[in-house]
Order: sequence, then C-alpha cells, then structure tokens
Amino acid sequence: MNIDYPFHFDNRGRTATTGDDDHIRDMIEQFLFTNPGERVNRPEFGSGLLGLVFEPNSPEYGSLLHQGIQAGLQRWLGDLIEVRSLQVTSQEAALRIELKYAVRPSGEVRIETFERRGMQ
Repeated sequence: MNIDYPFHFDNRGRTATTGDDDHIRDMIEQFLFTNPGERVNRPEFGSGLLGLVFEPNSPEYGSLLHQGIQAGLQRWLGDLIEVRSLQVTSQEAALRIELKYAVRPSGEVRIETFERRGMQ
C-alpha cells in the first residue's frame, strides 16, 4: 500500500493509504502541479503549469508546453507509465489536463483529467 495524496487520515485515525493505480495517478498530479524548485532534494521535479495559467495562448506555446510535460512525465514516471495522449487547455483562470496513459506493470490504459483553478 502507498500513502494517499493529498495526505490525510482514514476513518481509523491512521495515515490513509491507496492502491497502486491511484498512487500512480497521485504521482502524475503531483508532477503536473508542482513548480520546479519546490522540492528540496529534487529541484528539477515539477512541470510549473500553475504559473502558466494566465500566460497568453498560441499554437507554438501550446506545443512547447505539451513537449515539456511529456518529457517530464517520461523522466520522472517513465518506468511506471507510457503517455499515449496529452491535451492541455487553459481557459480564463482554469487549467485542464487530459492524459491517456498505459500503466507499464499491468498494460492497463487509463484516461485521467486533472484541473486547477486560479485564485478568484
């Protein structure tokens, strides 16, 4: 079992745990919404997406963002997942990431959506 993210306690007052599939999803979410430099022992970890919510959109910018996220997922989670498709959209103060990936140990294909809203 793995510690669940975000950290919380279960109904018995113990640290909440989760299964492998949910843990992989949690790790993807942590990578996407962590800014580089936030982790002391891993200063390169993170995509920096939250800082980009209010940046102007363009096809070139979107392509660069897509490549950066895909490369980061490969670097940090490539032993666990294979990215099949990735779509990042930013609308007003909301950032939405749709990710299709295969879990390497099982081969199962999963589709997950991650979303964050800026301060309002």
